[in-house]
Amino acid sequence: MSDIQVGDSATLEFVVGPEDTAVALGSGDVDVLATPRGIAWVEAATCAAVAERLEPGETTVGVRVVVDHVKPSRVDDTVVVTAVVALTERRRCVFDVALVNLDGSTALSGVIDRMVVDKAEFGG
Repeated sequence: MSDIQVGDSATLEFVVGPEDTAVALGSGDVDVLATPRGIAWVEAATCAAVAERLEPGETTVGVRVVVDHVKPSRVDDTVVVTAVVALTERRRCVFDVALVNLDGSTALSGVIDRMVVDKAEFGG
């Protein structure tokens, strides 16, 4: 079984493009980073945080997402996303996540739960 540890983390950078906006994704009517895209990016960081700890044939799947999206990120802005393992409990991993604008303001933050599973069970 995987050896995921509290404190395992990953940091990724993304540039907000027109395809990442609320208008483009249908989640709103403003041309700023859409919450669903922000969630996808912090989830990518959760995957990266534990990728090296998984056994062959294992993966993680998201089971719970709770975020607050409180500031805009505009098209062409670079954002930094982080995920840190805050808790492990058998196959469950809880991550603290954040998406930060280059001015240092936290645009999105929250908690994501993922479960370690056998990839073959999910068709992979």
